[in-house]
Amino acid sequence: MEFCDECGSMMHGEDGSWICRSCGFEKAKGDDESDMTTTEGQDMDSGPVDMSEVDDAEIGPTTEARCPECGHDRARYEMKQIRAADESETRFFTCVECDHKWREDDH
Repeated sequence: MEFCDECGSMMHGEDGSWICRSCGFEKAKGDDESDMTTTEGQDMDSGPVDMSEVDDAEIGPTTEARCPECGHDRARYEMKQIRAADESETRFFTCVECDHKWREDDH
């Protein structure tokens, strides 16, 4: 698929060239295979990531939050939009002491 350099419209392939039906701009088709990228031979799944040697401070931000499991007062957090865009994000916590996970929603 090509887009017109002049007006930005989608171009159509005709007789070895690309032609813009909006403004008439024309350019030669290149070697389509040379413009392609392939993932053949690439390792798409390197497996699980070993985080045992990573310092907790490098994993993500932390905040004061009491763990409902062990009572520790510090947790890593992440915010995600899992409901409609007009609703607030959900906060996901992981205790830095016992790795217990929980979430907190605004209602």
